[in-house]
Amino acid sequence: MNSSALSTARLLREDADGVATLTLAAPASRNALSLGMIDALLAAFEAIAVDRAVRVVVIAGEGPALSAGHDLKEILAHRNDSDRGAEYDAALMTRCSELMLVIVALPKPVIAAVEGVATAAGCQLVAACDLAIAGAAARFALPGVNIGLFCSTPLVAVGRAVSRKHAMEMALTGALYGAAEAERFGLVNRVVPEGRALAEARALARQIAERSAATLAIGKRAFHAQIEAHLREAYEIAGRAMIENLAHADAREGIGAFLEKRAPNWEAP
Repeated sequence: MNSSALSTARLLREDADGVATLTLAAPASRNALSLGMIDALLAAFEAIAVDRAVRVVVIAGEGPALSAGHDLKEILAHRNDSDRGAEYDAALMTRCSELMLVIVALPKPVIAAVEGVATAAGCQLVAACDLAIAGAAARFALPGVNIGLFCSTPLVAVGRAVSRKHAMEMALTGALYGAAEAERFGLVNRVVPEGRALAEARALARQIAERSAATLAIGKRAFHAQIEAHLREAYEIAGRAMIENLAHADAREGIGAFLEKRAPNWEAP
């Protein structure tokens, strides 16, 4: 096991058993997605994308939140800029959107482990991940409407993870929703006892990491490509992915191992 600190210890990375855990480590700001934190996450994902030892990623938060969203103090500070923060606002929204797209495009599954709150862009982060495990005391919200700032960009990810009506309810009310409600909405996969989200997420990650890395990459890419397509196009995308997958050595090995009743021996990622 090894660990390293990125961006002045605001983001920690720990690798073990094919799983890279990224911990947002700025509890004083409730792990706000400042420009610095976003850039640290982008750098981490860039490194993980080419790290053959990493098969699955877990995102967690230190302290009372996974992330409470953007750093409002940082945003207000830029109101003193000559352009009243217009350039900063554009950079923040662009970089945050890029982060969410990078998570989706990463050829490795990403799991959110949520204890405490995940609000605004923090809730967006959860929705952008492939899977999410929540501690029983976790809470979720799109609270921008409460301060006159509708959560439009968080709704891109949240509106694709849950039903439209649940997404709009969250954004229109700005209310906090508990872990059980988040599970009912489909924002998280399951709820575990408080304090167990990270351990359960890592256990799930290790289970997934035992699968063929090539197969996971093909499957994740195809899922995101087809899910927003029209039905006929979706089947064409998925069919091409299946053909690509069947031609891969890991598929031949996996099918052979199943028929021979033995454990498969996957190619190195």
